[in-house]
Amino acid sequence: MAAQAQQESAVEPVHDSVRDREIRVEQEHLDRVYRRLEEKIHEAEFLMRDAARRGHVGTPGALAERDAQVFRAGIHLNRLNNEYEDFLFGRIDLLLGKDGKKGPDGAYTAVEPAEGAIRPDSTADIAETLHIGRIGVLDEEYAPLVIDWRAPAAAPFYRSTPVDPGRVVRRRVIRSKGRRVQSVEDDLMRPELRASLDGRELPVIGDGALMAALGQARTHTMRDIVASIQAEQDLVIRAPAASVTYVEGGPGTGKTAVALHRAAYLLYQDRRRYAGGILIVSPTPLLVAYTEGVLPSLGEEGQVAIRAIGSLVDGAEATLYDSPPVARVKGSYRMLKVLRKAARGALERHDAPRRLRVVAFGRRLELDAEELADIRRTALGGTAPVNLLRPRARKLLLDALWERSGAAARHTDPELAAELRSSFDEDVTSEDDFTAFLDAWWPELTPAAVLDAMADEKRLGRWARRVLNPGEVRRVARSLKRDGHSVHDIAVLDELQAVLGAPARPRKKREIDPLDQLTGLEELMPVREETQRERAERLAQERVEYAHVIVDEAQDLTPMQWRMVGRRGRHATWTVVGDPAQSSWSDPDEAARARDEALGTRPRRRFELTVNYRNPAEIAGLASRVLALAMPGSEAPRAVRSTGVEPRFAVAGGPLGETVRAEAARLLERVDGTVGVVVAMQRREEARRWLDGLGDQVVALGSLEAKGLEYDATVVVSPAEIADESPAGLRVLYVALTRATQQLTVVSADRDEPDADGVPDLLRD
Repeated sequence: MAAQAQQESAVEPVHDSVRDREIRVEQEHLDRVYRRLEEKIHEAEFLMRDAARRGHVGTPGALAERDAQVFRAGIHLNRLNNEYEDFLFGRIDLLLGKDGKKGPDGAYTAVEPAEGAIRPDSTADIAETLHIGRIGVLDEEYAPLVIDWRAPAAAPFYRSTPVDPGRVVRRRVIRSKGRRVQSVEDDLMRPELRASLDGRELPVIGDGALMAALGQARTHTMRDIVASIQAEQDLVIRAPAASVTYVEGGPGTGKTAVALHRAAYLLYQDRRRYAGGILIVSPTPLLVAYTEGVLPSLGEEGQVAIRAIGSLVDGAEATLYDSPPVARVKGSYRMLKVLRKAARGALERHDAPRRLRVVAFGRRLELDAEELADIRRTALGGTAPVNLLRPRARKLLLDALWERSGAAARHTDPELAAELRSSFDEDVTSEDDFTAFLDAWWPELTPAAVLDAMADEKRLGRWARRVLNPGEVRRVARSLKRDGHSVHDIAVLDELQAVLGAPARPRKKREIDPLDQLTGLEELMPVREETQRERAERLAQERVEYAHVIVDEAQDLTPMQWRMVGRRGRHATWTVVGDPAQSSWSDPDEAARARDEALGTRPRRRFELTVNYRNPAEIAGLASRVLALAMPGSEAPRAVRSTGVEPRFAVAGGPLGETVRAEAARLLERVDGTVGVVVAMQRREEARRWLDGLGDQVVALGSLEAKGLEYDATVVVSPAEIADESPAGLRVLYVALTRATQQLTVVSADRDEPDADGVPDLLRD
């Protein structure tokens, strides 16, 4: 784009000396920025030392002020001490604006050029230059040295196009390593203008910032895209947060990156509003590991939790995978009926007592098994959580014993009868036998205990009668006998927690700090109130609901998982990011109903990302053949580049592992970054053995683990095996074929029916 614009604008050819001069200009500015950052670091360190001195005053007010100042200064110092690649990454050169209003960052807010900014002979002067970076930096006079990428003044850096340039004449991406500027890449937004800066014609350097970014080698962690956000992505990132922002986009459109950048932008725009935290839900732990470094690099950390869908329940972590038939049962709405029956049925243990005997008022009272069963049925009436019904069951037992004692008929005076009943209840409940009976007959249930009970096939069969067929009962029960949890078990545990409820716990009294006792402060503050920082840390640890929820790869969530995520955003605003064509869930309509229940009646604002920045056209074209089978009528996103390298097809003539290893080694020699080998889920461990010894740049992963990841090159093993794994297999195969940024190899096995050129049946025209 920039090269073409340069020709159209008839600027003179750019020689190395001009490039070097422009790099020196940016280096001088970057040096000034770092000098200013060092001054700010010294200021923050001074505040830390000053706060420490305040602690010696010894008054409660001074201690509270010290805690608050240390907390604020520590956060500021941590941000300033973090040095990132490309700290300052962009620049825009602007025409004079329509008005002279300045924003809080010191930059002019005008979007459109002023009348007369462009002369009749198509010449113009650059009126303002803004540098864009990860955090804002002001000089001593409070003029902007760097504009925070999330600030309104930075929006033209992302949104300006040659079709709608606004005030922007030139957009520059600055690449640096450490504190040294390495290169600059320019896009000319107004190629028809001859613009001047400081009396010299504006030069245009490089082949275009976006294409330069797309050509970089991948690593095993995601880089932010803050320097190369495109206009349609920026519209999503900066969209108002009210209600629900729903974003659809095919492979390579930057959905995950957009979601992460949106979290950073929302915090920047309204930190107080999102003090309740932002939750980002990812489909797999691999994607969490891949993306978790992005937010710190954007100047945000601490208030954003990135959690895999299998890690949303504290104390439980998904380490196993269910077979597709089991996953379909555990993830469906049908499990709700099963779990509600299981939660109540788990009270009826084989070792539960079948008779209650107590002594009250000198008499021996007894309730038999039938009476106890009637009391349990009465107590369980309604929909209240099982654990919260224990007090009701206790009262019903006492009522039955009181009735059995006959004491109620001996006193007609209401006050005397009430006093006698109170004495009776105290007499009974003080007996160890009654307490032991209640604990055994109505134990406090945990989700894990109910899940263990469901591993008993006979009991599960009773609870799932007319809901699951015998084969489903058998498979689910066997899956629950394994050591560990699957990602679908986590949603089941969360649902059980809601069905069971948790009895209220008495709040622990805070222990007095021994240091306060030594200084005598306990006389002023017998129980010291927690500081603002301590409260923030405690709430973050206890947090189960968030102010904003971002769901990545939302098309993969099952109905049960939507219910789990929905509980964490009951009062939140939402960003939902997904692509129906990549859904691995077998019943998308059922999942859509669950999604709508989780989001409630909130209004939706919809966006669509249409450009594939990941795959070259050669790979995108091959993947579109599978898309046509998986989702007839769907339109694939448009690839923006072509490499001239067609996908390679190989047929396993001998052992499959040897062919896959050879193809992975071949790709390692042809790309600078990573190679991903995608296999059917049941081959994951086998594939890791095939690749043993090839190094860290090569990774083997199951088809369901590939979601959201990208590699320089990809080997997709046996498309037929992946497609046959589940009813959603063709959509999963589409995902696998769209992971590569440069080269793709497809290896056919016995079931793929390759033709003479090695092209498997599923990938032929």
